[in-house]
Amino acid sequence: MRDSTKSVKESIDPTTGAITTPIYQTSAFLYPEGEKYRYSREVNPTVLELGKKIAELEEAEAGLAFSSGMGAISTTLLTLLRPGKRLLVHLDMFGRSLRFAKDYLTSWGVKVDVSPPKDKDMMEMLGKGYDVVMIESITNPLLRVIDVESIGKICAETGTTLLVDSTFATPINQKPLLYNASLVIHSASKFLAGHNDVITGLIAGKGVLVREIDQMRRTLGTSLDPHPAYLTIRGMKTLKIRMDVINRNALEIAEFLESHPKVSKVYYPGLKSHESHSVARKVLKGYGGVVSFEVKGGSEQALKVMKSTSVIIPAQSLGGVNSLISHPATMSHRTLSPEERKASGITDSLLRLSVGIEDVEDLIEDLDKALEKI
Repeated sequence: MRDSTKSVKESIDPTTGAITTPIYQTSAFLYPEGEKYRYSREVNPTVLELGKKIAELEEAEAGLAFSSGMGAISTTLLTLLRPGKRLLVHLDMFGRSLRFAKDYLTSWGVKVDVSPPKDKDMMEMLGKGYDVVMIESITNPLLRVIDVESIGKICAETGTTLLVDSTFATPINQKPLLYNASLVIHSASKFLAGHNDVITGLIAGKGVLVREIDQMRRTLGTSLDPHPAYLTIRGMKTLKIRMDVINRNALEIAEFLESHPKVSKVYYPGLKSHESHSVARKVLKGYGGVVSFEVKGGSEQALKVMKSTSVIIPAQSLGGVNSLISHPATMSHRTLSPEERKASGITDSLLRLSVGIEDVEDLIEDLDKALEKI
């Protein structure tokens, strides 16, 4: 089956014949008939179906759902790492992921190295030998497309466990497991669920690793409630058609912004001017729905643009049917120090636009009017 079919298809309930997955809103199950499930923190039929769907889309052996994207990341890293183990991450990743690695895992005795935001630097560092490497296939917010093919090849040769946060790419634009990743991670609150109404995290990958992480999830309690699981399954049914529209809209908006006199720089891997455009053409089927850009001026001008849109909503999230705009320096990446933001290339004039499925002409007009106010 192809991605559109996988996204829509659900398991049919053998007892009732329900063609959509029911919300099993229960804490426990009748014993011994309910022995497979027992207790919803451990296993719930609705949540189980969501894990199955992400495994199918990512062409993985198994999938698993969590209470949030950070729940998926923290539970996975706590399962695979322990004092003395070595982890490699890159500087230009999501702020909370970097904080968890640098602040918590190092305090727990894990040896954490942070690569500069260049593929060649990371590939050179891989020679030192690591137990786990974690990358974002498309970085947040400057949209550097990491050469997962080359990094995955090195990790496979050295026996290193490669984790890929593929939130920005989605299974529609990239399947990291085909590039030797051991696990793929999603903040499914974003493009997968797609409606800005749930908090969900997902992983998919090798069955032996997913089962091990599942035991840690049950212990930590980073379990997903059945209702957001149901909403995520429902949202995923339109994933392919949403991403097709979002990919087109984002490229057109990026091209518009690149020619705008009030914009000094645009970051979008679909543009030939982007530093990783050649890598993006190699490892992505589509360039995604996030466009970042710097306005002429500083923080004051950027915030004025963000607050002047009428169709696009100023908000910190991304990946929904509604277009959202945010200021990374004071929002998604506020936990980074000024020095860390500078090293990552995040300036005070940078805005991150999550492109939705609205009419692209309305979005361009909205941006144009907001930019004219600075």
